[in-house]
Amino acid sequence: MLDSTEFLTPAQIVAELDKYIIGQHEAKRHVAIALRNRWRRLHAPADMQREIVPNNILMIGSTGVGKTEIARRLASISGAPFTKVEASKFTEVGYVGRDVESMVRDLVEQSVNMVKLRRKEEVKVQAAQAVEDLILDILIPPVTTGAATPKPALGFPTTGGADLPDSDHELNERTRERFREKIRNGEMDERKIDIRVQQNSNPGVGVIGGPAGIDEASMAGIQDMLGSMLPKKTRKRKVTVAEARKILLDEEAAKLIDMDEVKDEAIRHAENAGIIFIDEIDKVASRSGKGGGGPDVSREGVQRDLLPIVEGSAVSTKYGIIHTDHILFIAAGAFHVSKPSDLIPELQGRFPIRVELQSLSKDDFFRILKDPKNALTKQYEALLQAEDVLLSFEDPALERLAEIAFEVNSEVENIGARRLHTVMSRLLNDILFDVPDRIGPNTHILITRDMVEERLRDMVRNRDLSQYIL
Repeated sequence: MLDSTEFLTPAQIVAELDKYIIGQHEAKRHVAIALRNRWRRLHAPADMQREIVPNNILMIGSTGVGKTEIARRLASISGAPFTKVEASKFTEVGYVGRDVESMVRDLVEQSVNMVKLRRKEEVKVQAAQAVEDLILDILIPPVTTGAATPKPALGFPTTGGADLPDSDHELNERTRERFREKIRNGEMDERKIDIRVQQNSNPGVGVIGGPAGIDEASMAGIQDMLGSMLPKKTRKRKVTVAEARKILLDEEAAKLIDMDEVKDEAIRHAENAGIIFIDEIDKVASRSGKGGGGPDVSREGVQRDLLPIVEGSAVSTKYGIIHTDHILFIAAGAFHVSKPSDLIPELQGRFPIRVELQSLSKDDFFRILKDPKNALTKQYEALLQAEDVLLSFEDPALERLAEIAFEVNSEVENIGARRLHTVMSRLLNDILFDVPDRIGPNTHILITRDMVEERLRDMVRNRDLSQYIL
């Protein structure tokens, strides 16, 4: 658990975040400490582990400055289950607190999928051998003494019966081994064979309504139990050997893993490493700070529903009970209209670390276009590389793009780094349309400052820039 971060110090975690996120050093420092503290807790004396609770973080900043990306990359670095929810969604359809426990169930689902994927990877070699045997049995069925042998898929003669000579057994085995090599070498990949595959697990099984007091997790558990009691349905498919290998590999790997162990490990992993990111927390803050009536009652109701989850409670899921005491909660909001102090005091107390993210400058925009591993420029370069077209950017062009994005944010609405998507799309749309019809392979396209000025002239001159708002 959390072994992947054993040798990652807070400074190393920040360095990893720097590869994808520009600036926001204070926020990075806080989340790096929070992540390292989780590993420290698990290696603390046993009698203290339950007492050490995470310091949940409240991020304050405008849209597009990196709040969500920091949390998502943090989860990726730690290999932790991660889920993002929007607090405002819990006020939809006119009722208070739309089952806030669903975010914990989503986290457990993510954790189960992660553990299953890792377990399947561990048995991949064993599963691949089983799939190879299945495909070989379809192509060249083995002969058995004392029983009639089915006709092989390729029409090779085999004999069966009690008096089957040993030489025929040997011939069959030699034939099977030759075809095993052909399967391994990919020589049989295009050969069509018939396989039987499992259908989706009883999608029609459902429990409508249910007794009063039965929550969503219990109903899901009942549905899973009913589904597992019914016989598995299969159907025949004619596919190539290559397709059969992919289909059967997943089924065979699933047979080799113990789902009870997967569930137990997933629960532990979610409890000790899970990260829940609650976005738009400012949308459920009471603007008056006193509750009031009308919408404020609904907002405060959502906060009170969130409180026990963040404080630490037991939540029922279809995989078992999960305790939320050591899940790391990161909340975020712009707080343009409301203030963090407008949240109810109890909820404020559960987010002791507050960090304000800075608005992005022109220099930040330039670095966002140039430095990150997933920079927009590199994404567009990769897209055109698929067409054998080389796309590159001069630094003065990137500087002008950064200036334009900053100006549009200042004059219209500040949507942070998301404005770069608008600007880059406007700049490159004609090129993306012309490749490959008018711009063929092995072409080098160099984006210069003059090209940026020419293609974005209307965007710069037109002060009514509403059409460029995302």
